[in-house]
Amino acid sequence: MEVLIILGILFLALFIIIPLIERSNMRVSSETASKIARWIWPLIMISLVIQLLMMMFRG
Repeated sequence: MEVLIILGILFLALFIIIPLIERSNMRVSSETASKIARWIWPLIMISLVIQLLMMMFRG
């Protein structure tokens, strides 16, 4: 039951946040997007390694 509540809250937040973002005039340049994109895969790999270590040492 808690999972459904969490999913409902997430979808509600998306329906509220996405129109607000679309109305704002915030634009990201291609340079900024490429700088951000360069960090995504290393951060994902680091988080996966941390999760693996946490699962191994938890027991």
